[in-house]
Amino acid sequence: MRRQLGAALPVVVSLVAVAAVVWWALGQDAPALPRSGSSLAALVTALAVYALGTAARGERWHRVLERSGIPAGRAETLRLTTVGYMGNNVLPARGGDLMRVFLLSPLARVSKRAALGTVVAERLLDAAALGLLFVVVAAALLPDADLPAASRALVVALPVAALAAFSAALLARRFATERFREFARPLAASTRNLASAHGVGLLGLSLAIWILEALVYLIVARGLDLGLDLFGALYIVTVTNLFALVPAAPGYVGTFDAAVIFGARSLGVEGPDAVAYLLVLRFVLFVPITLVGLFFLVTRYGGWGRYRSARFRPTEV
Repeated sequence: MRRQLGAALPVVVSLVAVAAVVWWALGQDAPALPRSGSSLAALVTALAVYALGTAARGERWHRVLERSGIPAGRAETLRLTTVGYMGNNVLPARGGDLMRVFLLSPLARVSKRAALGTVVAERLLDAAALGLLFVVVAAALLPDADLPAASRALVVALPVAALAAFSAALLARRFATERFREFARPLAASTRNLASAHGVGLLGLSLAIWILEALVYLIVARGLDLGLDLFGALYIVTVTNLFALVPAAPGYVGTFDAAVIFGARSLGVEGPDAVAYLLVLRFVLFVPITLVGLFFLVTRYGGWGRYRSARFRPTEV
């Protein structure tokens, strides 16, 4: 029963969010989608910058794997990164991250826990980078912009949440049983590696990755003549990824859409323009990477059947 409720919750959240977004959008004028040469050029540029950001994510994962002693070439990690994004877009609960783990494990002859530990390290780097960017952006925008009270509250909530997570980690380390420590040791190895100059470098790379993502948001906005600046684009990026923490259906259906509308409207973007912005962002951020990841899954990794068998196959280490 609990498992059924857990599986149903993301669907319910997405349905509620989608219903709210659709209800709001139906009250707006028809959006003007990009048709001019300059708008289409901006769309192509946004796709190119997003591809560069994806390559940077592949490089970051490669460095995490290399530091953890897990053999995987740069081309392999980049291909698996695109497969992971595809999985996140079609599977619930960020299933693409687990796809990467299950497919990498037999290729690198490493335990699934060790492979999963590298993904956990990536998520921690993303959380740290987004938290830093949000604080910087909020400090730049809050004094002059009429942002919602929720946005101001997030500035306080982020450091508090980080402190709570750190305290929980200390308590878990103190009271964890030896059996649990033995189980978690491979999982935590990559995270421990972040407490070094190597980790600082990876944090810098993570900041660059999210700035590239913000550039995608900015270029799309400029292509639609929305008048956003880089700080505004960074604000929307951080808000959408905070919303992504809420359990939702595949592709963050509903939560992503609500976050983009919320962020754009709070920065003064008119309703129809916010709808157009959402539709173009949906295409740029989700469609090409899903197709590329599916291509590599089928041609390189044996398709869905190979993935399903890899989930349950023990790995020889």
